Amino acid sequence: MTRVRNLSPDGHGVREVEAREGERLLDIAQADGQPLEGTCEGQLACSTCHVIVSAEDFDRLPRASEEEEDLLDLAAHVTRTSRLSCQIFVTEALDCLTVRIPPGAHNMQGR
Repeated sequence: MTRVRNLSPDGHGVREVEAREGERLLDIAQADGQPLEGTCEGQLACSTCHVIVSAEDFDRLPRASEEEEDLLDLAAHVTRTSRLSCQIFVTEALDCLTVRIPPGAHNMQGR
């Protein structure tokens, strides 16, 4: 099991959940009540599941595809360690993963 730490946009609130290998970060965050819309349901067609990965964890993830990087260009509050949560899958190599929801994130679908 991998621990996923979800930080609130202001960085003060922290929720930690357990995730199984192969689970997608978008699904984990939505199940935890995080405000990630995921409008395209993980089909790599939007940027509403944008998260900011901690600098310590970012280099342990596989590189973003060119398609993902193009969609991140459309997201608000992008940083050097931004990723789309629909493209991050938990592996055994990630014993802990810390992500922050960007400021201004809203789930307009009410999930």
